[in-house]
Amino acid sequence: MRVLLIKTSSMGDVIHTLPALTDAARAVPGIRFDWVVEEGFAEIPKWHPAVDTVIPVAIRRWRKNLWQAYKSGEFKLLRQRLRANRYDLVIDAQGLLKSAWLTRLVKAPVAGLDKGSAREGLASRFYHRRLAVARGQHAVERVRQLFALALGYDLPKGTGDYGLNRLQWRDLIPGPAFVVFLHGTTWDTKHWPEAYWRELAERLGHAHIQVRLPWGSDSERERAQRIAAGLKNCVVLPRLNLAGMAQTLAEARACVAVDTGLGHLAAALDVPTISLFGPTNVGLTGAYGRGQIHLASDFPPCAPCLQKTCTYQPTPEDQRRFDLKREWPLCFTRLDPERVASRLSTVLLAEDLR
Repeated sequence: MRVLLIKTSSMGDVIHTLPALTDAARAVPGIRFDWVVEEGFAEIPKWHPAVDTVIPVAIRRWRKNLWQAYKSGEFKLLRQRLRANRYDLVIDAQGLLKSAWLTRLVKAPVAGLDKGSAREGLASRFYHRRLAVARGQHAVERVRQLFALALGYDLPKGTGDYGLNRLQWRDLIPGPAFVVFLHGTTWDTKHWPEAYWRELAERLGHAHIQVRLPWGSDSERERAQRIAAGLKNCVVLPRLNLAGMAQTLAEARACVAVDTGLGHLAAALDVPTISLFGPTNVGLTGAYGRGQIHLASDFPPCAPCLQKTCTYQPTPEDQRRFDLKREWPLCFTRLDPERVASRLSTVLLAEDLR
C-alpha cells in the first residue's frame, strides 16, 4: 500500500506525526509513505524508515509572492511530482485549508479530519473520508488516531514510538558531558526570561557542568552570547542545520527547553528534557515521550492564556516583588532558576545511575 501524507509544518507538528508512521508500518504489512512537507523541515521525514520520498513545498515563501511562484514553474513542478506516483490513499494530517488545497492536486481518495475535528473545519470539504478525532488530546495521540481510522487498524496501546535511531547521530568517541539550552522560540510570551537562563548557566558552572547554546537567527545568537558572556562552562554553537542539531541533542546528557520545535526533537530522540511552559498548554503540545519533564506555570490570573502577547497588568505587589524588566512574562516567575536547577540535578543524577 502506498500513501501520500500531507503534514507541512510546523517543526513540532511534523515531529508529532512520526509515531503515527511507526504504528502504521507495524500494523499494515508493506505500507510505504511519501510525505509533503515545508521545505525547511524536509530533513525530518527522511529520518523515518517508513518514508520513501519527501516532496518539499514552500507555501510560506509562496504566500509572499504568489505570482512569482507561479511564473517560476514551482507550482507546475509540484503538480508533476504529486502525480508521478499512484497512491492508494492521501492522508491530510494538517487539517488546514492550505493542506486541503494540496490534496486537490492528487488523483487519489483523501482522508482527513471532519468538520468538528479539524483546525479549519472548511478543510473537511476537500476530503472523501471525514474522520472524527476528539479534541482536547495531545497532538501526537490525535494524529495516531487519525492514521488508525484512515488505514483501518486498532490503535496500539501505550506511548507512541517516533521510530528514530538515536545512535545514528552519536559519535563513536564520546566527548565531554553537556546540557543543551533550547532558549529560542516563536511567541514572545513563550520565552523564559533571559536573566533566568543566565542564572541557570551560572549554577551549572558551579557544578562543573558544560552548557551548549544553539541558535537559528541573529536575535537568538545574540541572546546566546549574552547568556554565555564570561562563563567558562558555556559554549555558543555555530549555526547548525537540523541534522547537526539532532547530533548535538543525541549526545547531550539533558536539555532545558521552552515550548519550541527543537524541544520536540529532543523528545523524539529520547533525550531527558525539562520543558518550561508559561502561556501554552502542556496537555496539548507538551514534549511527548520518555524522560520528559514538564514544568508548567500555575500563575493564577491567566496561565495558560494561549496568547502570543502578554496582556497581564502587574499589581503593586508584583512591582514590589519582581524586576519587571528582567522577569517577564510574570507567569514564568513560578518557574525560577532555583526550581529548574533542582529538577535538572535530579535528571542528571538519574542519567549517571543508568
